[in-house]
Amino acid sequence: MASDHNVNFSAFLGLSVCCRNKVLPKVPVPPLKQTLDTYLKCVQHLVKEEQFKKTKAIVEKFGAPGGVGEILQKKLLERKDKKANWVYDYWLEDMYLNNRLALPVNSNPAMVFPKQAFRDHKDALRFAARLICGVLEYKALIDARKLPLDFARGQLAGTPLCMEQYYRLFTSYRYPGLKTDTLKVDLNAASPAPEHMIVVCKNQFFLLDVVTNNKQLNETEFFLQLEKIMKMSENAEEKLPPFGILTSDGRTEWAQAREALIKDQTNSDSLALIESCICVVCLDEPCGVPPSDTNRALMMLHGGGREQNGANRWYDKSMQFVVGMDGVCGVVCEHSPFEGIVMVQCSEFLMKRMLVNNLDMDVFTFETYGKEFIKKQKMSPDAFIQISLQLAFYKGRLVSTYESASLRRFQEGRVDNIRSATAEALAFVRSMTDDRATFTDSEKMKRLKDAVKAQTDYTIAAITGMAIDNHLLGLLKVSKQLNMEKPEIFCDETYLASNHFILSTSQVPTTVEMFCCYGPVVPNGYGTCYNPQPHHIVFSVASFWENTETSSAVFVKALNEGLLEIRDLCNRSAAADTKPPQSSTAAGQPRKSGNVNHFP
Repeated sequence: MASDHNVNFSAFLGLSVCCRNKVLPKVPVPPLKQTLDTYLKCVQHLVKEEQFKKTKAIVEKFGAPGGVGEILQKKLLERKDKKANWVYDYWLEDMYLNNRLALPVNSNPAMVFPKQAFRDHKDALRFAARLICGVLEYKALIDARKLPLDFARGQLAGTPLCMEQYYRLFTSYRYPGLKTDTLKVDLNAASPAPEHMIVVCKNQFFLLDVVTNNKQLNETEFFLQLEKIMKMSENAEEKLPPFGILTSDGRTEWAQAREALIKDQTNSDSLALIESCICVVCLDEPCGVPPSDTNRALMMLHGGGREQNGANRWYDKSMQFVVGMDGVCGVVCEHSPFEGIVMVQCSEFLMKRMLVNNLDMDVFTFETYGKEFIKKQKMSPDAFIQISLQLAFYKGRLVSTYESASLRRFQEGRVDNIRSATAEALAFVRSMTDDRATFTDSEKMKRLKDAVKAQTDYTIAAITGMAIDNHLLGLLKVSKQLNMEKPEIFCDETYLASNHFILSTSQVPTTVEMFCCYGPVVPNGYGTCYNPQPHHIVFSVASFWENTETSSAVFVKALNEGLLEIRDLCNRSAAADTKPPQSSTAAGQPRKSGNVNHFP
């Protein structure tokens, strides 16, 4: 790759705390007793009685007056006074930078664009050129601070949200480290803005200047440059090794490889150009498999391995756009700088700017109903879907579930966890799966409403900074900083099990027909992303083939049947409410549930 650019790259993590001209509040530190009480409530029904008794004693000792918990809580409150966001650094390290697993599947999410019907490679390159222009247009809005201000929807609707994550879209890079990675964000107005992208074609890396003679290239000029790049990649006499595959390795292994690479000055200069680029554009070869929603998701998440497009990537860069010659397109993100909704907003801007009429839509959907039906039941669509996920998974027990809750109402806010496996959800799914038909429809309906309310209440607590996971993480990190012996509460079997999230879920709504996907966070788990639309719901479910405990196909089947069964329950209850009382067939007679697939 050419390396004739002199890039002055300065980066720092000190971020602005303003939402336009209004300073958002700081994320709070919840009261210690409240967090400990909620923690016990969250885990009591997930562990055996004897284990819970042990856990309860440990928690009470931790929270006793004058105990370790109070000491750590005091330090957290002091930290809150000194920092814009007391949990940000702790959370970033714990969630991303300290993780040694490879970025593809394990960390990087992807947005799968609508399937494109390219007639030939020129069509694909025109699409890529249009995409590049859209990226630069969106980046200009960000740089000028002209993006429309985001406001909360649903619970706490109308609350202004922190916009800082948008400013990291094209200015971030994750450097691999031997023990921990480093996220660098270049927001220094004094440093020159990058004026180049990196294009990867046939595993070869090319520099694409977006500005020449102080003028940005237009769409036609980008198309011509991309044609040249494609020809160069095909005709190169001596092709370089597929270096992109290195970024898909474990983080420690990649750090070691990078250290070896930068000993050569040409390699060092080339890496500096990749690390400072606006974004990466991946021109993929046809993947040679049917363009189903599953195959397109896999191509975005890992490129199909080295045999296909796995080396045609650079996973450390915050934004890499994929344009396949067969019409499989999307964007893959390095997740540490920003949340999925920021990726969605950028993707929607691009799709609305680019969409054409010859799209072959190929997206998996649950088509029987969407959020409008759920709203008619006077229930939160998100809470309703979360309860449906619990029902789909249920096999005699619930498991720890992670649902991301945005904290963008606060300065530099990222996310906390909504623990969806509530006692109320357990009571509902037990009533729906009871083979003895001992529960009436009215009893099931009451349990459904209780479960939805519990989910909604926890959601409100989480988005207002009162969830337990960030708080417990903060207490643990402070104990380490004080060189204390690890408090027993964090060594307890219950705490460890409660942080093994077999269900990792997230709502990523869009207004364009595309979907987000990501992998499980544990080997025996599911990564489940959902996109509720007015009259259908888009689901993306991922698991690992090598684990015999999981099956995405079986989970989707169970989810489909569960959603239908809950709909039938709601409809029967609504019909019963409109009928006059009857002596022999009154509403509320025991009724056997349908055949929900409770997979092994």
